[in-house]
Amino acid sequence: MAAIFKDPRKREYLNGAGAGRPLKSPIAPETVRGARAYRKRRIVDQIVAHDCAALLMFDPVNIRYALDVSNMQVWMLHNASHYALVCADGHAVDFEYFGSLHAGQNLETINDVRPARAWYYFAAGPRVLEAVEPWADEIVDIVRERGGQNRRLAVDKLEPAGVDALRRRGITIVGGQQLAETARGVKGSEEVELMKWTIRVCEAGMARIYENSLPGKTENEIWAELHYENIRCGGEWIETRLLTAGRRTNPWFQECSDHVCETGDLLAFDTDMIGPYGYCADLSRSWPIGHVRMNEEQETLYRAARDQIDHNLSLLRPGLTFAEFNEKCWKIPERYRARRYSSAFHGVGMADEWPALKTHVDADPQTTGMIEENMVICVEALIGEEHGRECVKLETQALITAGGAQRLDSFRWEEV
Repeated sequence: MAAIFKDPRKREYLNGAGAGRPLKSPIAPETVRGARAYRKRRIVDQIVAHDCAALLMFDPVNIRYALDVSNMQVWMLHNASHYALVCADGHAVDFEYFGSLHAGQNLETINDVRPARAWYYFAAGPRVLEAVEPWADEIVDIVRERGGQNRRLAVDKLEPAGVDALRRRGITIVGGQQLAETARGVKGSEEVELMKWTIRVCEAGMARIYENSLPGKTENEIWAELHYENIRCGGEWIETRLLTAGRRTNPWFQECSDHVCETGDLLAFDTDMIGPYGYCADLSRSWPIGHVRMNEEQETLYRAARDQIDHNLSLLRPGLTFAEFNEKCWKIPERYRARRYSSAFHGVGMADEWPALKTHVDADPQTTGMIEENMVICVEALIGEEHGRECVKLETQALITAGGAQRLDSFRWEEV
């Protein structure tokens, strides 16, 4: 039986998706090339600013950002068989998994593609210390060739054997994650266009979730609708499994399951979706199963969550310091503090990223920083009582412009 939309306006987000064809990307090739050039330039600028010869990356998200090369990213998160080196002069070497050299070819961001040397335990077993030596020799040879006398190498993620091997060869290790996330924090105009498209795909998936928020369906069945839309439109993966209904929304951070949803239960979810072109759409919504009206308790929670989102979003502008935000932010009422969310806002690009600011309840007064123009920020709310039945989870994604925060998502809030 066809689903009945209580709010037919949400169907507009399908716009040819649903049971029809997947959404077709409107992004022009020159936009993609422009985003690549901007991102690589941001990485090189950070390498130079920190007086490093190069940045060695094992984090697949950093590699994708710097070079736009993608190869089994989730698998590479726990199998270090793909890494890349970007030098201060812009020269980039992509070290690809065995048999995958073609993945890094024909990209204007990459100057040299070589086979990766896998020396972690899964690949080398008890011979890790032996296998790491030729890997270190190759990295150091490139650093010497491209960096002259500079022996400072920024590294984002590296196991101890690799750190020790590089240091034995006279390399000074510099923390590279700060460089990468600082570069990623300020978006170029082409990046914003790519992110808008990922959000468009995500909202089509959210419309599918809405359409299938029916009694008798399991959380897993409903959550699968977002995966389906993302993958068929060229997206990549979803970082979490945060969709629950009814009492399973409280406390938050329970993964979706085979729990069967019932009419009137609140459904709450957080997309955490890595979509087309590798960009993240990080949106949260809550609504009742069966498209019925919220009860009084649910409406009270929902209004509070909207108040938190709207108030905090209105504060965001270039130059706003973290201390100023904590002073002016929406103050979480005492009855909701036990179920507060872990952050008030965070940056987002190809994944969640810096800056990340805790709520005023947990704010560290030593944390410094400020909002910058062209950051993309996610503003979050989680409202529920410690001994209550349900929680409401909401989140929106916004571009910081000279005039303030401009929402990039438009999927409708519930009317209460």
